[in-house]
Amino acid sequence: MPDTLSRADADSVVRAALTGFATTAELAALSDTEPLRGTLDLDSLDFLTFVEKLTKATGVRIDEDDYAHLATIGSCVEFLTAAQ
Repeated sequence: MPDTLSRADADSVVRAALTGFATTAELAALSDTEPLRGTLDLDSLDFLTFVEKLTKATGVRIDEDDYAHLATIGSCVEFLTAAQ
């Protein structure tokens, strides 16, 4: 990943990391403000898998204290672009 991540790239990375938890159409329709865990019915293991996918795709270290910043697609994008 480049040193800086654009908002569009971060959004794409987040949606790609959610692949497997929802269909492509559901992910495309998911708004930036919908809560990911509730909307996609992610349990704790699903969420951990999502976090691992984000870390692998971006190289950004995501600690448990950061999980609150990963509540929505919009908050994930904010977190990832600020962390670069």
